[in-house]
Amino acid sequence: MWKLSLAVGFAAGYVLGSRAGRQRYEQITKVTRQIAQNPAVQGAAERARQQAGAVAGKAVGAVADRVGDRLPNAVTDRVPYFSRSRAEDDGWGTFRP
Repeated sequence: MWKLSLAVGFAAGYVLGSRAGRQRYEQITKVTRQIAQNPAVQGAAERARQQAGAVAGKAVGAVADRVGDRLPNAVTDRVPYFSRSRAEDDGWGTFRP
């Protein structure tokens, strides 16, 4: 994941700092749009979103299971993720009150 962030950072830096002019900027944005609209890229992005939601949901569940019983009611009443009895799945693998 850090490699993707690094690549996006370099690309943004190049676009913002480029002295190639408007024509090069338009060329870069056209290629970027083509890549983003590619069905394979959209499918991979959707799978990544679903997996991230599932991992986040498991992490929230693990923390709530381990820590939730030990916290005072003043805290658990204010943090909805600690009261899973009233929570419902939001479709991303996480729970909302």
